[in-house]
Amino acid sequence: MENLHDRRKIYDKYELREAEMKGNPMEQFRDWLFDAEGSGLISEANAMAVSTVESDGCARTRMVLLKAYTYEGFIFYTNYRSRKGEALARNPKACLHFFWPGLERQVIIKSVVEKLAENLSDGYFAERPRGSQLGAVISPQSSIIPDKNYLENKLREAEKAYAGKEVPRPEHWGGYLARPYEIEFWQGRPNRLHDRILYTLGEDYDWQRVRLAP
Repeated sequence: MENLHDRRKIYDKYELREAEMKGNPMEQFRDWLFDAEGSGLISEANAMAVSTVESDGCARTRMVLLKAYTYEGFIFYTNYRSRKGEALARNPKACLHFFWPGLERQVIIKSVVEKLAENLSDGYFAERPRGSQLGAVISPQSSIIPDKNYLENKLREAEKAYAGKEVPRPEHWGGYLARPYEIEFWQGRPNRLHDRILYTLGEDYDWQRVRLAP
């Protein structure tokens, strides 16, 4: 067993003061995402972990790219038949997590998830690189395949089939909107006295804000 007890870091770059935080957490998220993108310390600031609950009751987490966000929530795209798609069909809730170590920050989001309107998924799919479009068409995401050659052969077949044609969005592929009802902003601080500010959506759709102990 490798002992990792001495692996620790002092967090002291920033702090959270309630008076300086936005009343709406989506505006606060926007500011933090801009900071992460402009810091030069994070290669993909829009990378987020998406956790869903599978049929055995265990959570499963994977990295997904955030593709848009509005006051309504966070938008990402995937195969509806994937493990995350099947999990969301059974239990339409997900926890999203952004971690920006260079800024000593993380954001944790609890959300209710719904499929995007088809025209919005169509619009985004049309903007994707052609290779990504073909990949979405041929990949039975999360299914067992015989070997790597299986997908490479499928890709060659698809390239021939759609040569000189637009690639249509598969019905089994599209977007999700994750509507948040809790958003926590975490800022690392010295002595593990980290700042944690939690926004909770009330019945009147106003956001309530509290500070949590680290």
